[in-house]
Amino acid sequence: MRAQEEVPWSPQGKLEWKDFKGDVPLGAKAAATTASGISYSFSTFYEKGEMKVDYQVQAFFYPTKSWYRPQICNDITLLHEQLHFDISEVFARKMDREMSETKFTKNIKQEVRVLYKRILKELDVFQRRYDLETDFSRNIEKQKLWQKQINSLLKGESSS
Repeated sequence: MRAQEEVPWSPQGKLEWKDFKGDVPLGAKAAATTASGISYSFSTFYEKGEMKVDYQVQAFFYPTKSWYRPQICNDITLLHEQLHFDISEVFARKMDREMSETKFTKNIKQEVRVLYKRILKELDVFQRRYDLETDFSRNIEKQKLWQKQINSLLKGESSS
């Protein structure tokens, strides 16, 4: 990956340890942290008197806010961190889908903000559940199950 402030998710762009450029915070107990999230932009225009919405929703990885401890991390840890980024993409797609299905009013700015905040809350709950169920990558069997589930979601085989 490139040395950027934010890196957009792509199916080919797998994380490597060199992408984690942040400093390990003092007192941090985790082996690694993946800073990822969702960003959106939109504009409106009118066509035949009807409001249309042009929008973009994207998942990003933030290299300078992501870090790891080389002495205790391995390929399994990296896979776990990659899945955090992939989960962000699953929820970016969910927001994209909901944006396309929503009939917005003239209060679109507020409506999109409410939708975005709800998606971020759902994303946070999902990420926390992932960490708890996999014991932060230490439960290999659960890690494999989550990998399969997220890959299915990314392939569009089921919904989040």
